[in-house]
Amino acid sequence: MIGTLYLIPTTIGSERWDSVIPQAVITQTRSLKHFIVEDIRTTRRYLSKIGVLTPIDQIDFQLLNEHTKQTEIEMLLKPLMEGIDVGLLSEAGLPAVADPGSQLVAIAHRKGIKVVPLTGPSSIFLTLMASGLNGQNFAFVGYLPIKSDERKKRIKQLELRSKQEKQTQIFIEAPYRNLHVFQDILNECNSESLLTLGVELTTTSENISTKKIREWKNSVLPDINKKNCVFCILT
Repeated sequence: MIGTLYLIPTTIGSERWDSVIPQAVITQTRSLKHFIVEDIRTTRRYLSKIGVLTPIDQIDFQLLNEHTKQTEIEMLLKPLMEGIDVGLLSEAGLPAVADPGSQLVAIAHRKGIKVVPLTGPSSIFLTLMASGLNGQNFAFVGYLPIKSDERKKRIKQLELRSKQEKQTQIFIEAPYRNLHVFQDILNECNSESLLTLGVELTTTSENISTKKIREWKNSVLPDINKKNCVFCILT
C-alpha cells in the first residue's frame, strides 16, 4: 500500500495560526510523523506552535529546497512507497506554489502516489481577490530579473501582455528589492495602467492598494521596503 502526500499550508505572516489555517488542516498535520520541508527550523517552530501529537525530536524531517539536486528528490518519496503518509510544507503559505515542492509533486504523480492539497492562505490569491483587477484572466509569473535593464524589459513585456490579453500580471520579489521593482514599474508602465500592492498579507500591518501609475507617482511612497509584497499589473 502506498502512502498519501499531503500538501500542507502554513501561515504567511499572521501571528495567530488559528485565524488563517482551518481546524481540519491542523488536525491532519498534527497526526503526521514524516515531513518534507523547505526549512527545518521554521517547520519545527510551526509544528510546536500548533501542538503536533508526536514529540518534535521523534519526527522525521527531510529537506527540499532550491539547493536539492534532482537526483535526490525522488529519494524523498521512499517513505510514501513504503506506505507512510508524508506532509510537504513550504517555509510560508502553500507548498508547490512558487516553491521547489512542485518537483516532488510531479514525481509523486508519476509514481501513482495520491496527492492531497489542503486549504490555506496564499498571498498571491489574497492580493488578487482584493485588487479589483481581472480575476477571470490572470498569470502568476514568479520573480522578475535581478538586473535592472532586464527587469525593465520584462516589466514592459508584462504590461504589453496584459493589454493584449486583458490579463492581470502577478509577480513577487525578494523584500529587499521591492523599492527597486516599484520604481521600475512607475518609470516603465503607462500612466493609466493599474498597479496593486499587497503588503504583509494576514498580518496586523496588512495593506492592499490599487491605483493608476500616475496616481502612485503622486502618492506618498508606500512602506514596502524589506516587507513581503505582491505586485499586480493590469492595463
